[in-house]
Amino acid sequence: MSVKIRLQRHGKKGKPFYWIVAADARSKRDGRFLEKLGTYNPNVNPASIDLDIDGAVKWLQNGAQPTDTAKAILSYKGAMLKNHLAGGVRKGALTEEQAEEKFQAWVSEKEGNVNAKKDALAKAEAAAKTKALEAEKEVNAKREAEAAAANAPEEAPEAEAATEEVTAEASNEEE
Repeated sequence: MSVKIRLQRHGKKGKPFYWIVAADARSKRDGRFLEKLGTYNPNVNPASIDLDIDGAVKWLQNGAQPTDTAKAILSYKGAMLKNHLAGGVRKGALTEEQAEEKFQAWVSEKEGNVNAKKDALAKAEAAAKTKALEAEKEVNAKREAEAAAANAPEEAPEAEAATEEVTAEASNEEE
């Protein structure tokens, strides 16, 4: 039986959510699977991936072939690297401690990159909000100025009529 590590689609129309599973290659896309290895949600930025790395490595060592997308996800989370390092340990190129140390260094670097991306996205979103707020304030100020200009001509004849009455009364008093 050939085993594939692949994505199994869940979620609703237009909002996909995937399970990462080890399944028989002959089974349907969303059919029976041997083991659920994790989840993948592409609807958020950055995409959220929850993966059992040790389970994925176990299946890779037993000969499971990942699909292209699953391979990209496994590589992103470090399962492919851990499998590679485990192969080096089996061949005697390095010890288990060295392999674990290399993997942990890679994971911490990757977390730093992901956190930097999240911070950049949050900063860009905040900048967009402030820019939109400034534009809205500018539009509101323009509307207030137009409203004041529209009200000013209506008030001006009344004010002119009032000043004419005052000047007429003053000239009547002088006579």
